[in-house]
Amino acid sequence: MAPRILLDATAVPADRGGLGRYVDGLLVALHKLGADLAVACQRADEERYQGLIPGARVVAGPATLSHRATRLAWEQSGLPRVAERVEADVIHLPTYTMPVSAVLPTVVTIHDVTLFAEPEVHDPVRTSYIKSATRTAARRATRLIAPSRATRDELVRVLSADPGHIDVAYHGVDHEVFHRPSEAEIKHVSDRLGLHGRPYVAYLGALEPRKNVPNLIRGWVQSCKDRPDPPALVLAGSGGWDDEVDAALATVPLELRVLRPGYLPWSALPGFFGGALVVALPSRGEGFGLPVLEAMSCGAPVLTTRRGPLPEVGGDAVAYTETEPAEIGTALGGLIDDPSRRAELADAAHARAQQFSWSASAKEHMASYQRAVDTPR
Repeated sequence: MAPRILLDATAVPADRGGLGRYVDGLLVALHKLGADLAVACQRADEERYQGLIPGARVVAGPATLSHRATRLAWEQSGLPRVAERVEADVIHLPTYTMPVSAVLPTVVTIHDVTLFAEPEVHDPVRTSYIKSATRTAARRATRLIAPSRATRDELVRVLSADPGHIDVAYHGVDHEVFHRPSEAEIKHVSDRLGLHGRPYVAYLGALEPRKNVPNLIRGWVQSCKDRPDPPALVLAGSGGWDDEVDAALATVPLELRVLRPGYLPWSALPGFFGGALVVALPSRGEGFGLPVLEAMSCGAPVLTTRRGPLPEVGGDAVAYTETEPAEIGTALGGLIDDPSRRAELADAAHARAQQFSWSASAKEHMASYQRAVDTPR
C-alpha cells in the first residue's frame, strides 16, 4: 500500500520563485500518479492547493506563518500535529529544515550546498541558519533528496552524508507553461519592456552574488560597447542583495541600455526567454539550475557555466563560459555575431528540455518516500 505523504508547503514564498515552481510542479505530478497526498500550507495558498490537487487534504496553518521565524517554530511543533491529524506515513520537507522531534519518517530536499564552499556569495543573514539546518537534516532525516548528482556528491564531500541515504530527483519543467512562444507572445513582452522589437540579452533570477550578475553586466558591456545596434540587457527577477550590481551598472556607457523590470508573470516568460538573442545565466553555483531548463524549454539559446550541476541540465545543448567578465564578453559576443549558432542551440535546447518532466521527478520522489517508510527506525 502506497504511503500517505504530508508535504510541508508553508515555506513557499508569496512570489512562488524556484521553490514554488518545485512544490507546485511536484504536487501536480504526484497527484496525477495517484499519490495519497496531504499538504500543509499558508492560509493564502489554501485555495490554490485545493485547486491544484483536488481531493487531497489541504491544511492551512495559522496566519502568522507568513513570518519566517514563526513558521520555523511552528514547523517544530505544529507540523508533527498536522501529520498525526492527517494520519501521514511520511513527511516531506521541500527545503532544508525539518522538525527534529518528528516520530515519522522524514524526507528533506537539500537544493544546494554551495553556501558551505562559497559562503560569501550567499545572504549573510540566512547563511548561518541554513548551514545549521542542512547539517541537521543530513544527520537526522530518514532520506535526503538532491536535485542533481553534483549536489548529492557535494553533500557527501562537505557534510559526510551517507550516499546510501540520498536520492537524486531532477527537477522537471511544465512544458505547457514553458513552451516555444508565438510571435504575438514575443511582441507582447517586447512591447511591455518598451523595446518594441529591439534585440536584448535576457537574465532571470535574484540579484545575489552567486548569480554573478555584476560580471554579466561587465561582460555584456565588453561585447556590446562598440556595436552600431547593441542589444539591451534585461535583468528580470527579484532585487536580491548584491551591492556590486549597482557598482557595475554605474560603469555602463550611456549608449547602452539596461532594463530591470522586476518580476515577470509566468505567462510572460516564454516570450521573454524565446524572444531574447541569448539568455545569459553565468552562475557561480547552483543546486540544479531551473531557469536554465525553463529557458531551454522555451527554445532559447542559453549561455551558462560548467559550475556544479549546470552541465547535467544543459548537456551539449547550451553554450558555456567561465565566470569572469572577459570570458563572458567573448562568449556572448560570439553568440550575438552568429545567428546560425543561436538557432542551432535553440533547437538543441528545446529538444533536450523534453527529457525533463515533473512526472519523472515525481516517480523518483515516490521511490524516496517508500524507502523512507521501509527504513527501520
